[in-house]
Amino acid sequence: MPESKKICNPFNNITDYHCFGCASENLQGLQMEFYEEGEEIVSVWEPKSCFCGYNDLLHGGIQATLCDELASWVVYVKCECSGVTSRLNMKYRKPVMINKGCLKLKGKISEIRRNTIAVINVNLYDGSDELCAQAEAMFWLFSEEESVAHYGYPSKGVEEFRIKN
Repeated sequence: MPESKKICNPFNNITDYHCFGCASENLQGLQMEFYEEGEEIVSVWEPKSCFCGYNDLLHGGIQATLCDELASWVVYVKCECSGVTSRLNMKYRKPVMINKGCLKLKGKISEIRRNTIAVINVNLYDGSDELCAQAEAMFWLFSEEESVAHYGYPSKGVEEFRIKN
């Protein structure tokens, strides 16, 4: 089993950074954190009742947002650039019950096309470690230069995501 390494969020240092998925100061957001485990990026996230659809069921749109955000961090860390979602295909396998505890999301690159498109697969597991949803995300990739100049990607590159011990 690969070692789990916490990923630093360098975007939190940007003034007025309010990402719904990962900004630590966005109290209405998901405040996701990420870990690198071999070829995968992982997030463990505790659902709150404010993200319900029906009683105690996590809203499907929130599930899609969790998967999309995880996929974007795969791009940041594994593709070493920024990108934007061009397509997100969700497959909901079973309802996600909030009362089962923390969710776990795992994502990795399945394909890179022409160095401009990344295909990323994400699995979402409930608190009982049952697979509840799967996503295939396609991201348009920006060059490292564009990522730094226009999309807040750190100028020191992927090393800014690595926590120094």
